[in-house]
Formats: sequence, structure tokens, C-alpha cells
Amino acid sequence: MELQQLRYVVAIAETSSFTRAAERCLVVQSALSHQVARLERELGARLFDRTSRRVRLTPAGEAFLPSARQCLAAAERAAAEVAAAVGEVRGRLAVGLIPTVTAADVPAAIREFHDRYPQVRISLRVGASDDLIEQVRDGSLDAAFLGLPTTATPRGVAVRELARGHLIAVVAPDHPLSGEPTVSLKRLAAEVFVDLPPGTAGRAQSDQAFAAAGLDREVAYEVTSADYVPRLVGPGLGVAMLPSGFAPQLTGVATIEITDAPARVEYLIWAEANPTPAALAFVDLLSLDTGGAATS
Repeated sequence: MELQQLRYVVAIAETSSFTRAAERCLVVQSALSHQVARLERELGARLFDRTSRRVRLTPAGEAFLPSARQCLAAAERAAAEVAAAVGEVRGRLAVGLIPTVTAADVPAAIREFHDRYPQVRISLRVGASDDLIEQVRDGSLDAAFLGLPTTATPRGVAVRELARGHLIAVVAPDHPLSGEPTVSLKRLAAEVFVDLPPGTAGRAQSDQAFAAAGLDREVAYEVTSADYVPRLVGPGLGVAMLPSGFAPQLTGVATIEITDAPARVEYLIWAEANPTPAALAFVDLLSLDTGGAATS
């Protein structure tokens, strides 16, 4: 069994195509097919069902794929550790973030990191805070930028608090509240809301605030990304609450300070145990002292 064979299997599984997998791996399709067939003979099982229309994993392939990915990740990590031992940073840097992070200029940081460490392969994933925490824990991500209510702290990862802020109300430009300097949660509770799905950290910030105030509200529109919220608020379908630092990026809506606004905390997290050389270099670039980081 060879690492190249594992790379071919992963590429086929991710593209559902021998042709596209060969293009990704920069190899002719016949060579890729030959190596996969060799591996299947060695394993004594077919990894893929092939038809004229599609390629899909067999049950044996489904069982093989996670270990194949782990082997490739371990080999890449070993090479990165050797490079770090001689003063070079290589390997991969997988970064996650929520759409509303404002405590750090993530694109600028990634650009500076790329300029400083051009041999590191960088990827970026946008998601929900809870999902990003889990992905850092399981090694899918090397670092992530989160936003959580003050009642929550990331667990099982190295943590650095970046900033504290609060939520503001977001309404349509012609809404009766537009132009008001402030608004209370009690007044907002009379409105129809646009918010993130239940169970997400972003939704919890608002739910906990209304619950603590003894208020009920109606969330009629649920979206999976805060980026989409203004598109529903702008036409007047509902109101929303978003981080105050995110407000300058909003267009087509009006924003109002909330007198009893929910608070939130933005964090940078990375692996608690054995972080990659690239992750440590990224944290250092952000002028964060990993040695003094809090862990939970």
C-alpha cells in the first residue's frame, strides 16, 4: 500500500470521477486506474462501484476512506514536523471563521501568512461557531475565529479571547423604528425576527437575552449564514440582531443600539494538544502568546 494510492482513492471519492481525480492528481487516468486496481487486489475488496454515469464508494470503500485520510494527514504532518525542526514552516493551514467575525482582519492575516510562509497550503472554511469548535478538536481545522454568548466558552481547545461586543437591532430603512437612537428588547419582542437556526451559538445570544428578560418572540425566518440576514430584513420581512462590529458591512438596512443588548465574545481557538507548526506560526503572526493561552 502506497501513499499515492491513498491520494488517488481520496480524490476519486471526493470528485466521484476517475477522470476528475486524475486531473486533480496531475496523472493520466490509466495510471490512476491501474494503481487503484492494484490496491483493491491487495485489500481483497472493491473500493468503488463504477457505472457509465457515476462512481461511488462500496461499503468496503466507505470503511477504508477515513483511515486513508488519516494516513495522508499523518504523512503530511510528519513532513511538516521535519521541516519545522530545520526552521521551515510547511504543510497545511486550515482556518475556520464565522461570517460576523470582526476582531481580526482574517483575509489580511491569511495574506500576510502566505507571503511569509509560501510553502504552506492554506484553506478557509466559513461555518457556525459550534461546528468550527468540533472541527478544531478533531483536526479538520487548525485554527478558527468564533463568536459566542458570554455564557459559553470553547471546550477542548486552546483559547484566546479577542474582543467583547454586543448586538444591535437591524431593521428595514422604512421600518417605524428606523431613525430611533435606541430600542429595548421588550419593544423588539413585538416584531417578527430573522435569525440563525436553533442550537447555533449565534441564535443562543439572542434567545438567552429574551429568555432572561422574560420575553417571547417570533422567529419566522431562519437562515444558515448571517450574510443573508440583511437580504430578508431590507424588504421588511422581519428584524434581526447582529454584532455591532458587523454593522459597517451592512447595506440596505438601518441599525439601532439596544438599551439592554446581549453581549458576545470573539475568540481565536487552535488545537489544545500538539498543534501543527503552521497553526503555531499563524497564532504567532496574530501576536498571540500560545504559551499563555487558556484551555478549557
